[in-house]
Amino acid sequence: MSAVIATPTPLSSATLRQRTHWTDRLAQALLALVALALLAFLAAPLLAILQQALQGRQGEYVGLANFIAYAQTPALLQSLWNSLWVSALVTMLTVPPAFGFAYALTRSCMPAKPLFRAITLIPLLAPSLLSAISLIYWFGNQGVLKGWLQALGMDGVYGAPGIVMAEAFSTFPHALMILVTALAAADARLYEAADALGTSASRKFWTITLPGAKYGLISAALVTFTLVITDFGIPKVIGGNFNVLATDVFKLVIGQQDFQRGAVVALLLLAPAGLTFAVDHWVSRKQTAMLSARAVPYGPKRAPLYDAVMTTYCLAVAALMLAMLGMAVFASFASFWPYNLTPSWRHYVLGLVDAEVGEAFVNSLKMAAGTALLGTAFVFIGAYLLEKTAGLKPLRALLRLLSMLPMAVPGLVLGLGYIFFFNAPGNPLGGLYHTLTLLAICSAVHFYTTGHLTAVTALKSLDAEFEAVSASLKVPFYKTFWRVTLPICTPALLDIARYFFINAMTTVSAVVFLYAPETKVAAIAILNLDEAGEIGAAAACAVLIAAASALATALFMLLSWWVDRRTQAWKQPTT
Repeated sequence: MSAVIATPTPLSSATLRQRTHWTDRLAQALLALVALALLAFLAAPLLAILQQALQGRQGEYVGLANFIAYAQTPALLQSLWNSLWVSALVTMLTVPPAFGFAYALTRSCMPAKPLFRAITLIPLLAPSLLSAISLIYWFGNQGVLKGWLQALGMDGVYGAPGIVMAEAFSTFPHALMILVTALAAADARLYEAADALGTSASRKFWTITLPGAKYGLISAALVTFTLVITDFGIPKVIGGNFNVLATDVFKLVIGQQDFQRGAVVALLLLAPAGLTFAVDHWVSRKQTAMLSARAVPYGPKRAPLYDAVMTTYCLAVAALMLAMLGMAVFASFASFWPYNLTPSWRHYVLGLVDAEVGEAFVNSLKMAAGTALLGTAFVFIGAYLLEKTAGLKPLRALLRLLSMLPMAVPGLVLGLGYIFFFNAPGNPLGGLYHTLTLLAICSAVHFYTTGHLTAVTALKSLDAEFEAVSASLKVPFYKTFWRVTLPICTPALLDIARYFFINAMTTVSAVVFLYAPETKVAAIAILNLDEAGEIGAAAACAVLIAAASALATALFMLLSWWVDRRTQAWKQPTT
C-alpha cells in the first residue's frame, strides 16, 4: 500500500495579510516617499512655472495678462512659428531616411549590419552641439564647403538651414531605434502568402510592410518633432538671429530677467511636447499585436542587386554621420583654422587648462555618475514598489502618472521650474540650488520615464509567485527584493544606469539654468566657449564628451558581460 503524502493547505489571503502586516506598512511608507520625491522634484517645479506665468513682477496675481502681452508681441509670435515649421521640416527630412535605413537593417541581407548600426548611434554619445559645430566648419563663413550653400541660393549655414541640418543629424538615431523595432516585428506567413499569390514587391510593401509599421512611423515622427522643438543647444550655437522658443526662454530669463514672460514661453514650449505625448499614447492604445503565438519570424532572402542597393544607401548615410563627427575631431586638432591645419593639442590645452574646462569636465563625470547611481536606484525601487507590492491604490495611480510625466516635459522647462521652486524664499530644499546634487537630480527626473519603463518591463517578466511564496514563508519583501529580484534584473539595472550616464553627460537644456561657476559642466562649457569665439576649443570639449561617453558605453558592456556570467547562469540550458 502506497504512502499518502499530505499536501499542505495554502494560506488564505487574510492570513498572508496578517502575517505580513508590518512589511506591508513599510512598503506603503516607502511608496509614499517615492511619490513625495516626485511631487517635490517634478510636480512642484512645474506648478511654480504656472504660478510665475499668472503673477506680475511684484508677485501680484494678474491672471492671463502675461499671456495676452505675449500674444501682442510680434517677435515672440514669430519665434513660435519658427519653432513649429522647423520642427515639422526636420521631422519630414529625418523620418523617411531613418525608415529606409531601418528597412535595410531588417529586410535585407547586406553585410556589416552591426557596424552600420553602431555608426548611427554616434549622435547619442555626443552633445547635440557637436553637430552644430561641425556644420560651422563645413559650411560656415570659413567652412570647407561654404560655396555649396551659395550655389543653392542660401546666404549661409547660420539660421534655419543650420538648425535643420544639425537637428536632422541629432534626431536620426532616435527615429531609427523606433523604426527598427517596428519593422523587426513581422510575421513571415503574410509574405509567404503574398508570394504564393504572385504579389509584386511594391504591392507587398504598400499592403503589408507599411501598414504594419505605421504606428512606429507615427511614434518616430512625434518623438522627432518633440526633440527638435524643445532643443536648446543647436539653435543657440548655429541659430544666429533666427529665434525659436527654446532660445527665447533663455534670453527672457537670463538676459532680461523677465521671469513672467519666460514662464509663459515655457508653458508654450510644454504644450507641443504634451500634445505629441498624448497623441503617441492614443496611437499606442490603438495598436494591435503584429505577432501572434503562431507567428513565424521573418527572415530576408538574399537578392544580390537589392542587397547592393541597400548597402550603398547605408554607406551614404554612415558617411554623413562619420563626416559630422570626423570634422569636429579634425577641427579640434587643427592649430589655426583655416590657415594652419597642422595637428596640435592647442585647443585641448586652451579648453582644459586656460579656460578651466577641465574642472567642468570632472563635474560632468561626477554629475553623470551620481545620476546613474542615484537615478537607477530610485527608479528601480520605485518600480518594484509599484509593481510588486499592494495597497494604496489612489497613490499608485498618482505615481504612475508622475512616472510618465517627464516624457512630456522638455529639459529646458524642467530646469526653469527648478529655478522658480528651489530659489523661492523659505523653501527648505533651497540649499540644493547651484549644487551638483541638484543637477544630478534634475537629469534623473528629466530621463525618469525611460528608466521607469525599462524597470517595469523587467519586473513584469517575473512571476508574482516569488512574492506569494515569500509571504507564505514570512520572508520580508525587502529580502526577496535583495536575494531574488535584484540579481535577476541586474542586466536591466545596467541598461538603466548606462542610459542615465550617457544622457547626463550630453544634456544641455536640463542644466543650463542651474549651474554655478563652481558647478559648471562640460556641455555648458561648450556654450561658453562658442560665445567667446573659441569654437576650436568648443569642438575639443565636444569630442572629449563623445569619447567619455563611448568609453563609458564600453565599460558598461564589459560590466554587463561579467554580471551575466555571475547572475544569469540560470538562463543557460542544462545538459
